[in-house]
Amino acid sequence: MEFRIEATDGDLRVGECALPRGAYQTPVFMPVGTRATVKAMGPEDLEYIGANIILSNAYHLYMRPGADIIAQLGGVQKFMGWDRLLLTDSGGYQIFSLKDLRKIRDDGVEFKSILDGSAHFMTPEDNMRLQRALGSDIVMAFDVCPAADAPYEEVVRAVDLTAAWIRRCAAVELKPHQRLFGIVQGGMHKELRRRSAEELVALDLPGYAIGGLSVGETREQMLELAEYTAALLPADKPRYLMGVGMPLDIVRAAAVGIDMFDCVLPTRMARNGTVFTPTGRLTIRAGACKDDPRPIQDDCPCPACRKFSRAYIRHLFNAGEIMGPRLATFHNLTFYATMMRHMRDAALQGRFAQWKKDFENLFLSGG
Repeated sequence: MEFRIEATDGDLRVGECALPRGAYQTPVFMPVGTRATVKAMGPEDLEYIGANIILSNAYHLYMRPGADIIAQLGGVQKFMGWDRLLLTDSGGYQIFSLKDLRKIRDDGVEFKSILDGSAHFMTPEDNMRLQRALGSDIVMAFDVCPAADAPYEEVVRAVDLTAAWIRRCAAVELKPHQRLFGIVQGGMHKELRRRSAEELVALDLPGYAIGGLSVGETREQMLELAEYTAALLPADKPRYLMGVGMPLDIVRAAAVGIDMFDCVLPTRMARNGTVFTPTGRLTIRAGACKDDPRPIQDDCPCPACRKFSRAYIRHLFNAGEIMGPRLATFHNLTFYATMMRHMRDAALQGRFAQWKKDFENLFLSGG
């Protein structure tokens, strides 16, 4: 994996991550296809918005349809008809969020299926073999993610187990095209995040993620800890802030040196009738849109904005037509892709600070 920084503007980095099967530009937002599909979007739609890397979840694919089936059918990308890059999350967060259905042991985790209640046990080695079978390009280490309000002793154990498990993950041979990312934990405690980062950096992994944020803490805490942790990670490796997805949060985190982002937020909010515009969020189902002839956003190149009015899209939602969530999703992911592209362009021209100020002021204006 080659990470080449093309330009910096303040702490923002514009770069390119090149892997054996493709490349993507940073900062990047990765659409989330948890179960090998980005809801309401096909592969061609994702290519249309310029996505070169998306995310799937190893835990959910392990549960259904199973890694053996996906491997038999050529790997997760071939399975879903996606011929660009893909990152698989280990599923650690999903497993550990099942508080009443799992038990963390030193050697792995016992958990029950959310589908049928069946019992399962997974070690870090099992998780690596699972992701090897899925065949993704970037493989996330199996870590322990504590809640934001977890007791200090619990966070200490999570940091210790995460370090031990990532060393075990790194010892498992992946496919030649796959690259392993480590995940920094430490909860709300800077001294634990420093310890976690130092232990991971010593492994000299291809990339590093910041985990355990956006799990209940305030936005201010999240941004402060993201900035603090980013500064602990190697400058020549990509930095990935997991699960953070509000537009302002992404812009502010990119400004302190984060390169990669993912979140279900833009697709989930779209399905619930909320779309993003330069002046903030718009509830497309609201009565104010019932006879509005304007597109969601005047200068947006997505099909929803090029062809349809707010009134029509509102009608689709209120009539229960699946086209409504699809158009809203198309728009939101286009908004995010455009935001990332404008951010990169501004940094390349040395005007990111002004772009950021203008973006924030307009987004918070409410139109």
